[in-house]
Amino acid sequence: MWSTINSLLDTIDGYVWGVPLMVLILAGGVLLTIRTGFLNVRKLPLALKYTFSKDDSGEGEISSFAALCTALSATIGTGNIVGVATAVGTGGPGALFWMIVAAFVGITTKFAECFLSVFYRETKEDGHVLGGPFMYIEKGMGTKFKWLAKLFAFFGVLVGLLGIGTFSQVNGISSAVKNFFDPESLHTVMVPGIGERSISIIVSSLILSVIVALVLIGGLKRISKVAQVIVPFMAAIYIIFSVFLIVMNITAVPAAFAEIIEGAFNPQAVTGGAIGSIFVCMQKGIARGIFSNEAGLGSAPIAAAAATTDEPVKQGLISMTGTFIDTIIICNMTGLSIVLTGAWKVEGLEGVGITTYAFQQGLPFPARFSAFILMVCLIFFAFTTILGWDYYSERCLEYLTGGKSTMWFKLLYIFCVFIGPYMTVSAVWTIADIVNGLMAIPNMIAIFALNGVVVRESKKYFEKKKKDMNQAA
Repeated sequence: MWSTINSLLDTIDGYVWGVPLMVLILAGGVLLTIRTGFLNVRKLPLALKYTFSKDDSGEGEISSFAALCTALSATIGTGNIVGVATAVGTGGPGALFWMIVAAFVGITTKFAECFLSVFYRETKEDGHVLGGPFMYIEKGMGTKFKWLAKLFAFFGVLVGLLGIGTFSQVNGISSAVKNFFDPESLHTVMVPGIGERSISIIVSSLILSVIVALVLIGGLKRISKVAQVIVPFMAAIYIIFSVFLIVMNITAVPAAFAEIIEGAFNPQAVTGGAIGSIFVCMQKGIARGIFSNEAGLGSAPIAAAAATTDEPVKQGLISMTGTFIDTIIICNMTGLSIVLTGAWKVEGLEGVGITTYAFQQGLPFPARFSAFILMVCLIFFAFTTILGWDYYSERCLEYLTGGKSTMWFKLLYIFCVFIGPYMTVSAVWTIADIVNGLMAIPNMIAIFALNGVVVRESKKYFEKKKKDMNQAA
């Protein structure tokens, strides 16, 4: 019976994360990129300028930068380290090329969804803001589509509670800790009803649960404060070590780029026939890219809605830098490190093991130190993702129930974090992956329906900005 259920879920998962969803998300990104005149290229410098400038004018709960960090806290996670390794390991170096292509158009998608989130957000009587795909579906497309908005919110709650927000991130943390401190499982204890587990897993899950509880109980402002400190710091640390690895192997960079380009269009020539077709290469790269930066999934707009700004276009620009930072920079660093060192070719390695091997071989440090650096980065990336997805889930729940999320949901979320390392039922993971993909469908329908609003309002904003600059001159 269970094998039949697992087989059915795997089939559904294959369809959800298959060609139709990828085409839907990519088509939306291409449409918006063309209709906005390649805003993702032309306005990226301005977006980066806005990101690091202080402007807290307007309604909202947190600064625009804090909103970006909160969104990045949820997107920069195990996908940047483990997901990229999986994509390159199973799809070959060419998967990295298709990951970047998906991110390129995804920048415009992120702009559009975060613009719409601020444009259609709602400020409650107590001053807190509610916004996201559920709001721009209902207010932008009309109340007759409220069922679609509720469908998105329902999937959002499940993803946070059962998938990206808890089990996958906690497992990533506990596995990283165990692989570093007790790789041979020499120090174990018997957990009733579960079996033997490494002490490192038990201790790390306890510590993590306590820290998560202390942050989550403080609400959005505490989450954003933690994210503003951890996200830029850990992203900088990871980028510095990745750049150092690339510089130390600079002579191999041209060959690595050649492998990536050739592997994108002729994977068999690079992999020696290990990768069956260009389709597999594209699928792995695009799917992992979307999974990592979440452009089109509809999660980042929930954080963007809380920004203290009266300019939806400006917040859209700030938010779109998240995809640039997440995939174009961080994922690219991981992928290039893996290709440079040939880690993707080593048999028997998968997931985080591929990235660990790359760091150990590519950096001029003792292998254990390189593994430690990667472990720390993975822990903090996964930790902030846990925080970000709690906020997303709470806002989705608030929309569904019509009232602010209660303490019982926070406690349930913390409990899922605590039991995360012991969840090994494959069906749970597959269901989480399915609902994560299903979030994108209502969101992308809304983006297609409201793309005219995005284009019109963006044009008005930039024309006004140009006119103001001319008058000032």
